Amino acid sequence: MSKIERFEDLEIWKIANSIVVEVYLICDNEPLKSDWGMKDQIRRAACSMSDNIAEGFEYNNNPDFIRFLNYAKGSSGEFRNKLTILNKADKIDDDVFSDLNSKSIEFSSKTKKFIDYLKKFEAEKKKK
Repeated sequence: MSKIERFEDLEIWKIANSIVVEVYLICDNEPLKSDWGMKDQIRRAACSMSDNIAEGFEYNNNPDFIRFLNYAKGSSGEFRNKLTILNKADKIDDDVFSDLNSKSIEFSSKTKKFIDYLKKFEAEKKKK
């Protein structure tokens, strides 16, 4: 794997960023526009995914980055939970739910693989 110089180059950050942009656009319309509490919570959960990648990356060490990637992955679960609630309450339609849920699952899966890669890399460094 080539060295990544900026968090913006990470595929997982790009996925998370696309999710949060979509969430912001959805929240600009009813019924979420008037639901201040849920609008705030789902925006925060979505933002937390990309925010934690950015913050962890900027620490410039893998152990901290891994910790923040785990936070980002956890936020993905929180985000999917809120999506499910909104869908079952008929606040977002099935197509929006399906699209965002799929992206979030993809994010979570790729983040887990990246965490595993970094852990293996760190373990190999310790053996040397």
